[in-house]
This record gives sequence, C-alpha cells and structure tokens, in this order.
Amino acid sequence: MRLGILSDTHDQLERTRRAIDLLRSDGAEALIHCGDIMGPDVLEACTVLPCSFVFGNNDDDISALRQMANLTGANCMDWGSIITLAGKRIGVTHGHMSVDVRRLLAQQPDYLFSGHSHIPMDQQEGTVRRINPGALHRAVEFTVALLEVESGELRFLTVPR
Repeated sequence: MRLGILSDTHDQLERTRRAIDLLRSDGAEALIHCGDIMGPDVLEACTVLPCSFVFGNNDDDISALRQMANLTGANCMDWGSIITLAGKRIGVTHGHMSVDVRRLLAQQPDYLFSGHSHIPMDQQEGTVRRINPGALHRAVEFTVALLEVESGELRFLTVPR
C-alpha cells in the first residue's frame, strides 16, 4: 500500500491540491494528514482518497473539521491515535505535545507520523520509525512524503510553489 503523508497545510488549499495530485500521480492509495489543516476546505480536498487526520496546534475550529469529517467519511484521529494499514501499526499525532508523542511511542507502532516542525524527517527511534513529511506552508521547500507501507520505501516529494 502506498500512503501519502502530509502536514502543516495551514489552509493553503491550492498548494494542498497540487500536493495531493502529486501523491496520487505517484500511486498514493490513501492519505494521512498530521495536523494544522486549519480549514474544512483543505480537509475536504484530502478526501479524494481515503483520509485519516489529527488536529494540530493551529486547528482552532475543531468542530468544523469534525463536521467535514462526518460529511466526507474522513477518519478523525483527534489529537493522536494508532491505526492499522497494510498490516502495520501507524501512530499519528501533530507533534507539538510531547505527551502525545510519548504516549504513542510507548505503544510501539511500526511507524509514528508527525508534523509541526515544518522540516522533513525520517529516523529510527528504537523499534519505531518516525516520519515527518515536512510542510506546505512556511517552509524553505514544500514537501510531502510517499511511503510504501509494507516495504518501508519512503520518498519525499517537492511540491511546486
């Protein structure tokens, strides 16, 4: 399964659409958004594929995001949770609250996705592979990530300005 990972879209609707088009053209079958969505229109754009998401520190209108999730079928993971895709346990949180990161790491998922820093990252922490796809706002380079869940092959993709 190819999984598109994005974060920190900060209500950048057109840039988010370009990022999703890029991920889809490279074979993404589902999307995970690591928070700081901000507007329900951005969340709706993500639902062109099966989509799961968490809230970030800039997501002020959580009720609007929940409402859009209910309308579109997006999977709201609140402030962080673990899901299973392609036989792998995947933790997702925004990353701004160390308590959420520690709680998910303690459950030892195969992967832990987070955003917040606006910096792409791929590192192993014990048995958990931590991935940050970067950001689509306030970043030197706008990036998303594409993960082949079973094999672990990861690519960072640059989204045109």
